[in-house]
Amino acid sequence: MSSHPPLPPLVEQVRTAVPPDTALYLVGGAVRDLLLGRAVHDLDFVVPGRAIPLARKVANALGGDFYTLDAERDAGRVLLPDGQAALDFVAMQGSTLEEDLAGRDFSINAMALSLHDASLHDPLGGAADLRAKRLRMTGSLAFAHDPVRILRAVRIAASFGLQIEPETRAALRAAVPQLGQVSLERIRDEVFRLLLAPKPATSLRSLDLLGALTPLFPELEPLKGLEQSEPHIYDVWNHSLHVVDKLGLVFSALDENYPADGVGELVSGLTVLRLGRYRSQISQHLAGELVPGRPRRAVLLLAALLHDAGKALTRSLDKNGRIRFFEHEARGAELIERRAKALHLSSDETELLRTIVAHHMRPFLLAHTGELPSRRAIYRFFRDAGAAGVDICLLSLADQLGKRGPNLDEAELTRTLDTLRALLEAYYEQAEEVISPPVLLTGNDLMTELGLKPGRKVGEILEALREAQAMGKVPDRAAALAFARKQVRSGRN
Repeated sequence: MSSHPPLPPLVEQVRTAVPPDTALYLVGGAVRDLLLGRAVHDLDFVVPGRAIPLARKVANALGGDFYTLDAERDAGRVLLPDGQAALDFVAMQGSTLEEDLAGRDFSINAMALSLHDASLHDPLGGAADLRAKRLRMTGSLAFAHDPVRILRAVRIAASFGLQIEPETRAALRAAVPQLGQVSLERIRDEVFRLLLAPKPATSLRSLDLLGALTPLFPELEPLKGLEQSEPHIYDVWNHSLHVVDKLGLVFSALDENYPADGVGELVSGLTVLRLGRYRSQISQHLAGELVPGRPRRAVLLLAALLHDAGKALTRSLDKNGRIRFFEHEARGAELIERRAKALHLSSDETELLRTIVAHHMRPFLLAHTGELPSRRAIYRFFRDAGAAGVDICLLSLADQLGKRGPNLDEAELTRTLDTLRALLEAYYEQAEEVISPPVLLTGNDLMTELGLKPGRKVGEILEALREAQAMGKVPDRAAALAFARKQVRSGRN
């Protein structure tokens, strides 16, 4: 780890775009990542003078777009062409660079690199903390000034393999009651950053140890110690964390944006063998955004965390003493819908979460039959789940992997993967035949040809017709009319 890292090409472009005598400093996470030899993308700069005019000048020089981030704080953003990077320019807070750095959250984020001579300014010892793998606050008021830094602390610690220094940990714990003063939008955004960062399950467990998770997700507290019958080896709380962790492994095997490493050889091999042909489609699916800047992958991770929350409301014992959670999916869907609304998620994200949790058991039930799902079962699954069926398939696999821990049942895993392959094959390769068959008759056709009156019966016949098409029983319009007539006759008898 170099104490004076070379300026990367993007920073060099910025340096050449400003007048030679202009003082400008690269700050924050980018400096930390440069010291660690990591790639940097979005960059933050501190300007001793006026920041917004300088940002405009850089945007013009580099052919980027300029936006005012915060006129009061004198902060501007430059977006480079083709989404290369975002460059933020902010006026120095305080009279000196040292004062500005002292107001930041952690020592490893309180370093600055001069664009004039590439010198490193590290008044709080951030480089030494990086070498020691230590996360240390910049001052005793770091979390009182901004309690959302509690979430940021555990995310950074997990992402970089750092130990939170004892005094910092005590300050984090003391600041937990102040989380209620933070806007729900900021909490939401930091939660999603945590879920998308490396080792989200580790971060969630750390938040819980600090007492910060229950205020964010009260639905999780009743899951602790909630036992499950075999083959589960964890209580519902620990199972939920393992599912979040295993979902990351599923991403590794199937998402092109993740390296295919870190997955157990058996799991990786079987998953790629059965589902690998859909990596490109799944990658695009997970990268899709229902809200700008929030990929679908993040929403799926939140669903994984709360997928079994309904079990706390549905526990029962059968006559053999086996623990059951009948209809926990439905209750869980209600819980996650309320939590999504509390976090001010969009209506599309809320509906996606509700759908995933409401139907997350269906692939398991299909696999449990021991046979591949029929065309009727596949049609009904995607009729109810829509595009969320893909998310449900991925969650179902993670759910399977998070059930037995190290005691993996290869035969059970193979049955699950075969079921998921049949579902994904139908969705990606046989959509017109099995998922969304072409319209052969409309409601008007039924009323004109069969003399039906407007009403529920028309809709019921159309749905029965679509299902029959998906099963391959109705190939054309003539067959569709014959099928509809038979439905009318059977309904009258």
